[in-house]
Amino acid sequence: MPKKGLKHKVGLGQHGIKNVKEIYWNLTTAQLYEKIVENKEGMLAHMGPVCIETGQHTGRAPNDKFIVKESSSEENVWWGKVNRPFTVDQFEALYSRVLAYLQGRDLYIQDCCAGADPDHQLHIRVITQHAWHSLFARNMFIQIKDPEKLETHDPGFTIIHVPDFQAVPEIDGTNSEVFVVVDYGRQLVLIGGTSYAGEIKKSVFSVLNYLLPQKHNVMSMHCSANIGANDESAIFFGLSGTGKTTLSADPDRQLIGDDEHGWSDKGVFNFEGGCYAKVIRLSEQAEPEIFACTRRFGTILENVMIDPDTRRLDLDNASLTENTRASYPISHIANAVPSGMGGHPKHVIMLTCDAYGVMPPVSRMTPEQAMYHFISGYTAKVAGTEKGLSREPSAIFSTCFGAPFMTLHPSVYANMLGKKIAEHKVSCWLVNTGWTGGPYGVGNRMEIAHTRAMIHAILDGSLNNVETEADPIFGLHIPKSVPNVPDDVLNPRNTWKKKNEYDKKAQELAAQFIENFKQYEQGVSKEILSASPSPTPASKIKGTVRKIK
Repeated sequence: MPKKGLKHKVGLGQHGIKNVKEIYWNLTTAQLYEKIVENKEGMLAHMGPVCIETGQHTGRAPNDKFIVKESSSEENVWWGKVNRPFTVDQFEALYSRVLAYLQGRDLYIQDCCAGADPDHQLHIRVITQHAWHSLFARNMFIQIKDPEKLETHDPGFTIIHVPDFQAVPEIDGTNSEVFVVVDYGRQLVLIGGTSYAGEIKKSVFSVLNYLLPQKHNVMSMHCSANIGANDESAIFFGLSGTGKTTLSADPDRQLIGDDEHGWSDKGVFNFEGGCYAKVIRLSEQAEPEIFACTRRFGTILENVMIDPDTRRLDLDNASLTENTRASYPISHIANAVPSGMGGHPKHVIMLTCDAYGVMPPVSRMTPEQAMYHFISGYTAKVAGTEKGLSREPSAIFSTCFGAPFMTLHPSVYANMLGKKIAEHKVSCWLVNTGWTGGPYGVGNRMEIAHTRAMIHAILDGSLNNVETEADPIFGLHIPKSVPNVPDDVLNPRNTWKKKNEYDKKAQELAAQFIENFKQYEQGVSKEILSASPSPTPASKIKGTVRKIK
């Protein structure tokens, strides 16, 4: 039987939690496995991972996220559709109901950290109702190895996760039975009504997006990062489904992290201690590092189908959701950077999954273009990552490639990125991992082998001085050749059978860019505005050639 773990000097009393049944402090992975099986929370699979079903909610619920409007943070938060207000009284009432619900129940606690750089680290406490969510926290955040430090751990932020407690909108002021409510004054996050573990991870990310830029002058980023043999690091911006995890897990480079990072005066550092990868239709050949992690002890597989008799996985089965996930400690990746830290990036790569099929598969950007596309955050939302989406991808704009998690105004993050690019002379690239040869339903998804070849060419310098063709609508500089990639796929217009249909679709997307950017025009420079697409009649579409310097 698992032990209850070490008791802490900073206990649950400060959170108002009392009269609970059993408290399991910082159980190890093996101990949590035992509790998961004992509680019948999941099923052990062949080779060692544990399979969990999250029930009704298999993705994030952005419409159920709120921030308490209180005096310490009210003037700083970017209020609107993303960050919606919750009153202090509403929070107190909901919190009281949660505390009453927890009485007489078992609790699992993980004391850990967010932020690999000790100078910018946030100490957190994750209190969960289920053992498997405690294992998720243990996987995803940075473990504290020293028992004495665990005993004296004083959390700067606490996350209380009660998936079996459902809110009542008429009573609690929520949008549904699900709630994710952040109170910066009380340094507390309440999550309920959903078992999807990604809500825990992203709530911590949202907190860091609020604290680090203001208090530490650190840029917080929704990106993956890796580093090469020459100690040159690279960062990959992108929303879920664009390839951040896949493309940064490269056997020829060391992985710093797969999703969330800070960029300080010293360089890049991972926020997390683990990875949370999409695994639907995962290919052992195309993604060997991640595939291997789905066969490891300690890995949590969310909503992955398993044969109950043989206990073998079926990664191609999307019966429960397209958003099947694997949570595993970053140590499962053999070439991960143990410290979670790297130097200043030499390359910034922005990933987009273009459902229209008109964006180039790879293109170089000027700093002004990089800022424009960072603020725009164009991609396609892939089915399953959020509640309520259809199976067909839809074109969206998510500022800073992570609007759902950006607590401050986008200009804060954009200005910080611009300064970093200029200061460190960073090369900037846009890579389309979406469709080619036509839009979704007509064209095909970009071959991952081609995308990897493009990324390798960026990182090894092969594209530094190649001849380019300027896209007449988007202004992006398309390489005329890339090693190990057919030339005819580089210019997207060439991949369409009917060029006039491409022209129409490209102009349609350009118009969407322009319309979306109107909300930011007052806060950006003329140079950034000049990087806007320029819809052009099809008869005038001709590429120009230049050298990348």
